[in-house]
Amino acid sequence: MKLWGGRFTKPTNELVDEYTASISFDKKLAQYDIQGSLAHVEMLAKCEIIPVEDAEAIKKGLKIVAEKIEAGEAELTEANEDIHMNVEKLLIDEVGAVGGKLHTGRSRNDQVALDMRLYLRDSLVTLVELLTKVQGALLTQAKANLDTILPGYTHLQRAQPVLFAHHMMAYVSMFERDVERLSDSFKRVNRSPLGAGALAGTTFPIDRHDVAEKLNFDGVVENSLDAVSDRDFVVEFLSNASLTIMHLSRLSEELVQWSSAEFNFVELDDAFCTGSSMMPQKKNPDVAELVRGKTGRVYGNLIGMLTTLKGLPIAYNKDMQEDKEGMFDTMETLKGALALFAPMIETMEVKKDNMYAAVADDFSNATDLADYLVNKDLPFREAHAVVGQVVLHCIQENIYLLDLSLTDFQSFSELIDADIYDILSPKAVVNARDVVGGTAKNRVQDQMVQAENRLQESKTWIEIHEEKVNVLKK
Repeated sequence: MKLWGGRFTKPTNELVDEYTASISFDKKLAQYDIQGSLAHVEMLAKCEIIPVEDAEAIKKGLKIVAEKIEAGEAELTEANEDIHMNVEKLLIDEVGAVGGKLHTGRSRNDQVALDMRLYLRDSLVTLVELLTKVQGALLTQAKANLDTILPGYTHLQRAQPVLFAHHMMAYVSMFERDVERLSDSFKRVNRSPLGAGALAGTTFPIDRHDVAEKLNFDGVVENSLDAVSDRDFVVEFLSNASLTIMHLSRLSEELVQWSSAEFNFVELDDAFCTGSSMMPQKKNPDVAELVRGKTGRVYGNLIGMLTTLKGLPIAYNKDMQEDKEGMFDTMETLKGALALFAPMIETMEVKKDNMYAAVADDFSNATDLADYLVNKDLPFREAHAVVGQVVLHCIQENIYLLDLSLTDFQSFSELIDADIYDILSPKAVVNARDVVGGTAKNRVQDQMVQAENRLQESKTWIEIHEEKVNVLKK
């Protein structure tokens, strides 16, 4: 008989059992479910709702159940529907009828919300740690390439030269915002819903704050209806994860382009590439491509969760069983991508000479010629027109700006002097952008210092919050 089956006169249809069961995926919550149950039963005894000896027997039984699940010795069945009922059934099998007292003063509705919050806050710390490793790899490449110049692009057309280090630091900044979002969301995840019951609280004189303190929550979800019915903390995670993997996908796209023969800017380590079953010469950037591909999967989980929630009345509805698979899938997808990206970036070979050759064979220094004329008191719009004519002439002659003689330059504007050759060199063009956030070498070094300081702050946050979530596992 089902643990909830007292008012039913016949068994559940087998197809219903199979369709409604969630144990195939929510078994991932087993350790968190038992952590919550241990805190709950201790509170029940403290509040004299159940005898201390019963609580001790239940605690002992829960620890045995945890060990058996961890060792793969426990049978988790669809007949018991979900991880909560499976754990309770295993507990009763272990300690007898006294195990049935565990569920006093709580519902699966507040229990599942608790388990998900425990799981998510634990995983958030892992994600932030993985992100800092990706940032560290990008910083390593930036430091090693502080004098490497490559074309900067807009519209995928060469625009202005930039330091490769500057390009890497752009992604460091993107991932820093991802770290901020994920770490900030921790405080909204870290609230205990336990004690909300099915929707209205409980008649037993429980101490919700005691349970929250035992589980290292920062407090409780104040409203019982809100505690069991909302999953905004899941939506927030899925949204933050979507932004993070979007940044990974953009970097993936650049790695795919840069490693092609057409660009030949980087070479990814063999350990992070695959070959072709037909073409022996191929070296494919499959990791970057697959991360780019999995981005749509993460977006889909976000849209799925929002769609599930949008029409639900308060409080709990069975639709909300759909809140877990997308969360688990996104978490594992993002963890996997981040874990691969750090070593892939760190071991990447940067082809400095090829990058510089590309800068030398384009018109990405044209803006500096216009700025040069502006500094000679020519209005920018007129300077823009003059340089446009110079560029057109060079295209027609199949040459570049630095190939022009001084006489050629002065045929377009008498304001141009011999110093133009120094000004239009790629290194000079880069270092001319000497403003906060610019690509000049000293400004990029400033960015690195600031990024390393923020990275240390993130590592401190990880240490503090790892202790908060890991103390329960000891």
